[in-house]
Amino acid sequence: MTVEATDTNFDELVLKSDKPVIVDFWAEWCGPCRMVGPLLSEIADDYGDKAVVAKLDVDSNPNVTMKYGIRNIPTVLYFKDGEVVDKQVGAVPKGHFSSKLDALL
Repeated sequence: MTVEATDTNFDELVLKSDKPVIVDFWAEWCGPCRMVGPLLSEIADDYGDKAVVAKLDVDSNPNVTMKYGIRNIPTVLYFKDGEVVDKQVGAVPKGHFSSKLDALL
């Protein structure tokens, strides 16, 4: 199951996590975001306790969005030990997201 990241809980949820974290920067009005969302939900179910999959609505959370320089969505950032270690901009197949996450486990 994905979790909702916000400007308020981002540090606790993402930066302080002891697991790899995928953060999906998305918006309700974004067509490609609606394609990526279900794939990341499946990944969240597939990986269970091994990783955190979070979604962050860019329209509702401008501080984190600006901090990471998100200009295009969907953008997926991969975090490990509080640092961005990988990035994917745009919609790609599920296997692409999974292989990047596998490299962090």
